[in-house]
Amino acid sequence: MTPWTLLDSAQVPGNGGELNLYQRNNEFSIKLAGRGELMNSRVHGSEDALAEHTCARLVDCVKPRLLIGGLGMGFTLAAALRHLGNQAQVVVAELVPAVVAWNRGPLGDRAGHPLRDSRVTVSEMDVARMFMNGEQTYDAILLDVDNGPEGLTRKENDWLYSINGLSEAFAALRPGGVLAVWSAGPDRNFLQRLRKVGFEVDEMCVRAHGSKGARHTIWFASRSV
Repeated sequence: MTPWTLLDSAQVPGNGGELNLYQRNNEFSIKLAGRGELMNSRVHGSEDALAEHTCARLVDCVKPRLLIGGLGMGFTLAAALRHLGNQAQVVVAELVPAVVAWNRGPLGDRAGHPLRDSRVTVSEMDVARMFMNGEQTYDAILLDVDNGPEGLTRKENDWLYSINGLSEAFAALRPGGVLAVWSAGPDRNFLQRLRKVGFEVDEMCVRAHGSKGARHTIWFASRSV
């Protein structure tokens, strides 16, 4: 079997550890040092589903504005662009500048170079800063910054999934807007927090790769008013 080749490494701000980008033939992997693989270019079915099912909930929006937290390998962004019209705007918040560079470079071809799309704006900052105090700014906020509703890569991300963080997300959504959160598995306490804030929540179980692979969880939390 062809061995993995380390292409690059980058530090996650806030003592979040080291991200390593590996390649093996046409396959790429991003790993968190000491914690294992975060994502793989062969397995992105649930990332696609995160965007597809969110966009399906925005069919009545003429000019939807989306915020995607976590660029990853670009598959969520690419899927969103495939399901949005020409007047859509997508803002991507990515904390690690190297991840943006990887998507503009060796990773770009895997997802079809979505960063080249004129509808996309990239901000190299914490996604929390993008929606704090941004009242009714977005039609959808998609979060895929950890393996679930806890700060895996950096403890500061815990705020995103707290009552305070979810309340800020609620306020940043327009009426009818959707907060979509990807997770490696279910979390009953997080589901209860979403409802406590005022969201109407659908919980979906999706497979990592088509009808195969691990079962992941996505929460679609809607703001009705």
